[in-house]
Amino acid sequence: MANDPRLYYTTHLFCCTNVRADEHPRGCCAAKGSGALRDYMKRRAKEIGLKKTRVNAAGCLDRCELGPIMVIYPEGVWYTYASENDIEEILRVHVCGAGRVKRLLLKPDERLPSDWESH
Repeated sequence: MANDPRLYYTTHLFCCTNVRADEHPRGCCAAKGSGALRDYMKRRAKEIGLKKTRVNAAGCLDRCELGPIMVIYPEGVWYTYASENDIEEILRVHVCGAGRVKRLLLKPDERLPSDWESH
């Protein structure tokens, strides 16, 4: 809204680091290395001088089968990622360049074919 205060962070990245039991059928982002990748992203954001960007760990974002996943605000753009190279590309293209990393984008209705019937 026009009278809202200016944003404290211009970009806020929420990275799922949820942990589930190994035998859980949906899996979890933590088992796919999301904690270490989030730590890397946080470090790299500082190293490249993204002062108005915050990288946070998040609990379950409910897209476990597609993880690790993140959502970036204020846009509400979702990504899957699996490597430091993916993170570098997201930081460079999305955060620094205001573009999108199309190969890593998650669409709102995107699910794996084996996703839960109850969702």
